[in-house]
Amino acid sequence: MITAAQIRAARALIGIDQRTLAEASGLSLPTIQRMEASNGQVRGHVDSLTRVVDALERAGVVLINENATSTAGGRGVRLKQVEGAMP
Repeated sequence: MITAAQIRAARALIGIDQRTLAEASGLSLPTIQRMEASNGQVRGHVDSLTRVVDALERAGVVLINENATSTAGGRGVRLKQVEGAMP
């Protein structure tokens, strides 16, 4: 669904800190911190993940799934899959 790196990158793009994301999503700051500390895909309650995604999308973030095409305009960041690269 969403990775910890996507959450961190999304926050950086819109210039908000973890506390602001927590408030916007209705979750606690420790919950956001745990999500961002995850390796790879964020694990958690589906409701919590949905709240984070919704909050980021309301702020203007477009999350791009792996192998998906981004057709919308605007700035963004996408990581290229490289074998042997750091996770």
